[in-house]
Amino acid sequence: LDFWRVILADKAKGHLILYAEMKIPGEAWLEFKIDPVEKKLHQKATFKPSGFLGKVYWYSLLPFHLFIFNNLARHIAN
Repeated sequence: LDFWRVILADKAKGHLILYAEMKIPGEAWLEFKIDPVEKKLHQKATFKPSGFLGKVYWYSLLPFHLFIFNNLARHIAN
């Protein structure tokens, strides 16, 4: 379902950027950063929609994305 390409993987800095390679109406990235001081995993999802259909896609799936991304970060942190 999802295919991601690793754009940046810096273990020393605790930084990972993934680029979405699945067919979607736009471009998407996932970024993860580990804060060793706060002992937290920060996650950022970025979507650059391609036209009106891209915006419809993102906002129609926003509740699903919030659920997935929230659980994803929790599972990675554990």
